[in-house]
Amino acid sequence: MVEEHRSGCPINLSVEVLGDKWSLLILRDMMFGNRRHFRELLHNSQEGIASNILSDRLHRLTERGLVSRAPDPGHKQKVIYSLTEPAIQLVPVMAQLGAWGRRHLPVTRELAVRAELLERGGPELWEQFMNELRERHLGVPRPAGAESVFARLRGAYEAELHHA
Repeated sequence: MVEEHRSGCPINLSVEVLGDKWSLLILRDMMFGNRRHFRELLHNSQEGIASNILSDRLHRLTERGLVSRAPDPGHKQKVIYSLTEPAIQLVPVMAQLGAWGRRHLPVTRELAVRAELLERGGPELWEQFMNELRERHLGVPRPAGAESVFARLRGAYEAELHHA
């Protein structure tokens, strides 16, 4: 089956892959929440995704090469989802979306703190985070001694939760 595209414009093609209501949120939860199983993605979705929509989007993201799925070695009945390299390369896009949202929309402090850290950290922090995601999802070892950006982002979020 050949997929028809409205145009060959890079922005159009990107929107065709990522422009629905849920795809970027699923990728966000996999990146920043380390949610790798269907149930985690379903039950920990702050936006309340329906199971049929989650199933459809995971299928689409897998078809389009942004997510891979494999049997979970720790649990015979479960599938584990992983980000692929093209999805990991969305970290700067996610950081910029978060920065834009912080500036222009009525965000909550605890949900904006990670976006603020990513914005302040800039491309250097984004690269460190992408290396960490590559290690976690693709099995590519990251540079020795590199601190965990994921732990830093989670710590800032949890600290804000306790202040709220």
